[in-house]
Amino acid sequence: MKEKHEIEQRCPAGSFAYTIKSGDTLYALARKYNTTVEAIIEINPGIDPNNLQIGQIICIPQMAPPLPPCPNGFYYTIRPGDTFYKLSQQFGVSVEAIMRANPGVDPNNLQIGQVICIPQMAPPVPPCPNGFYYTIRPGDTIFALSQRFGVSVQAIINANPGIDPNNLQIGQVICIPQMAPPIPPLPPCPNGFYYTIRPGDTLFTIGQRFNVPVQEIINANPGIDPNNLQIGQVICIPRRCVVFCF
Repeated sequence: MKEKHEIEQRCPAGSFAYTIKSGDTLYALARKYNTTVEAIIEINPGIDPNNLQIGQIICIPQMAPPLPPCPNGFYYTIRPGDTFYKLSQQFGVSVEAIMRANPGVDPNNLQIGQVICIPQMAPPVPPCPNGFYYTIRPGDTIFALSQRFGVSVQAIINANPGIDPNNLQIGQVICIPQMAPPIPPLPPCPNGFYYTIRPGDTLFTIGQRFNVPVQEIINANPGIDPNNLQIGQVICIPRRCVVFCF
């Protein structure tokens, strides 16, 4: 008993002591304990696999159970005192989500050293009324995105409250705000009045409405595109003067 106890003490973590019995072979032991012959030989330096002795004590490695898939989370090793409830509080994820991520794990019988998956809750998608959603890819930074989409770094940060600009996560969805086009400066209009383009307006209809030739409207609005008036665009309507204007 003393010898076996000493062997047990020498067997590395993740293995156990086994006493050879009549008919044992490393191949049979490997199949019985879900390991490989090579793993048994490696953990027992000097063993002669062709000359096992009845009563000989060897170490049998225990194969770790396959890890559950964890594509959107991270692996966690169970520690003393851990429970699914405690882990849910620690990592901000529901007990039900942890259970779904670890099918076959008994939440009432967690083993110290057992590896489980902690799923990460998808952060809420920020509202994006005046922009569009973008999914973070490898290599993305807020600065690079600002350059790509022509929007300032601060505007992206403001559109995504709570975002950590130094810790973007691949697959994270953020809002890219669209910068409002700059308001063109109003044309000078010393002897006329300003008019805001409405749906259906053309320079011809505006000229008829205010009794001003189209060419005079064009002259009063340098740079205007008469074929591409924009709703909300402000233009100058010059006054016609017979002798002089006040």
